[in-house]
Amino acid sequence: MKTIIVAVCFLIGIVAQAQTQEKPVKTAAKSEASAEAELALKERREKARSLLVALSSDARTFHDETLRARSLARIADALWQVDPEQGRLMFRKAWEAAEVADSDSDKKLQEEIKQVKSRTGGGYAINTPPNIRREVLRLAARHDRALGEEFLEKLRVQKLEAATSATEKPNPNRLSEVMGQRLSVARDLLLNGELERALQFADPVLAQITIESMNFLGQVREKNATLADARYAALLASSTNNQQADANTVSLLSSYIFTPGLFMTFNGTSTSTSQSTDKIIPAPVAPELKNGFFQTAAAILLRPLPAPGQPDTTSAGIDGKYLVIKRLLPFFEQSAPPAMVESLRGHMSALNTLISDGARRYDQESLNEGMRAEKPAADREQALLDRLDRAKTSAERDSIYIQLARFASNTGDMRAREFASKIEDTEVRKQVQAYMDATLALYFVEKKKPDQALEMAHKGELTQIIKTWVLTQTAKLLAKTDKDKAQEVLDEAATEARRIEVSDANLPRALIGVANALKVIDPGRVWDATFDAVKAANSAEGFTGEDGEIVLTFQSKGGSSVHTKDVPDFDLEGIFKELALQDYDRAVELARGFQGEGPRAVATIAIARAILEPKKK
Repeated sequence: MKTIIVAVCFLIGIVAQAQTQEKPVKTAAKSEASAEAELALKERREKARSLLVALSSDARTFHDETLRARSLARIADALWQVDPEQGRLMFRKAWEAAEVADSDSDKKLQEEIKQVKSRTGGGYAINTPPNIRREVLRLAARHDRALGEEFLEKLRVQKLEAATSATEKPNPNRLSEVMGQRLSVARDLLLNGELERALQFADPVLAQITIESMNFLGQVREKNATLADARYAALLASSTNNQQADANTVSLLSSYIFTPGLFMTFNGTSTSTSQSTDKIIPAPVAPELKNGFFQTAAAILLRPLPAPGQPDTTSAGIDGKYLVIKRLLPFFEQSAPPAMVESLRGHMSALNTLISDGARRYDQESLNEGMRAEKPAADREQALLDRLDRAKTSAERDSIYIQLARFASNTGDMRAREFASKIEDTEVRKQVQAYMDATLALYFVEKKKPDQALEMAHKGELTQIIKTWVLTQTAKLLAKTDKDKAQEVLDEAATEARRIEVSDANLPRALIGVANALKVIDPGRVWDATFDAVKAANSAEGFTGEDGEIVLTFQSKGGSSVHTKDVPDFDLEGIFKELALQDYDRAVELARGFQGEGPRAVATIAIARAILEPKKK
């Protein structure tokens, strides 16, 4: 027994010794592999940095100012982690180019508005160009607050100089462009989760009571109610004795508590301006804050009327003041002190003797917007049908059919096509039919209804680029349940894309859309599909490699509409980022195949970003 025990112990010792020796070997191998991977990553990052520096030299010679500004700003953004000084220099060069680009775009926009007005008799709906300075400012402010402030000051000086020759009266209920830019940066930071930095940029704006500032404050409240409510309380305190505050000030302040996302202002001619989000849910503020609003609102609304013969110089006028009290009175009746309510009623009665007929006839439904549940869809449709029976001219009937069609298309109701077909004006009918078919197709894709989307792709009056997008998105939806059907639909999308004219910039966009769908359905074909898109881009005029979008529009004398949907699947950034992670060198060679400065820059920056940006957990 002793001999056996000794033998067992001896064997255990051998095994333990072997395990002890094996562990350092594995650890060493793992450490060596990790070191090699780190070295390889470092080499790729240096390659990516060199790629961007080389591109920046080319970008400074680009003839297109928009492309130059965007390229330099994005290079600076991508380089900042490894070379902030170089990034700062490029941001300043980008701003100089952006100033020229925005000036040129504004001139073209004004000319386009003039042309559309001449065709429609006054109304217009224009797809506005991008604000390049805003793009540069957003990127720069993310990295360097001082640099962001520097750009904002330059913009302020430029706008001040331009204002000396302007004749248009500024709207006190809207922000100036400079403050709008500042708030845009703050909103971008807020969406990125940088609440403190967002408020640093926004605080100068939040001293003003405008539609934009109140909307932003509501967005802050969703992140941190305490910080937002404190700033709102400060606005109430500063407004009480502010002689410039008027009924519109009260209306905007009320939106923070009672109708977040909906803002209504009035002018002296009994007309209003409103801006609204999809859902209006009252904010659960403390009773003290709500009482503070009532006190401030009453102090402003109960101010004496102008002396006889003296004009009312407030932005709302007497009509607006009357309508604001009428709109907000139910809130006072629910929670404010009875004496305050009686005072407001008495003041409204006094105003009733002075207001215009337009204010007396103001639509109660519009005045109560956001304050009570919306009428059922059937009731709203019936109201339009009742108006249709009373219409006396074809123009009136066409206008109602347009409203009915839009109302139906927004809920995916195929009757939108039937309503559009009843429009008598041939040209308008053609435009509206195409608009409604595209709207329905987009609705079915967004609601993930592949069968209905496919039906619209086959039956609807869709442009080739829209049809290609609908087919690619439908194929991606089908890939989850029917891979063969998805492949069939994607092949149909590729065929449709190739029907687009060779010189049309929509051809490479459509082919990039097909390549992005292949990532889901058949990844092995993505490289070849992207190569086809590169070849197509070299024959297409105006292809930039970004700003992929679908634009739906129609124009008529009775109204006009433009609906724009961003389509990242048409852009080069996403596909080249993914290819770079698969094979960096091959992706760089593919990007070099672009002959155009724009797409080559977009693809190159995307490749570098894929390597330089830290991986998200």
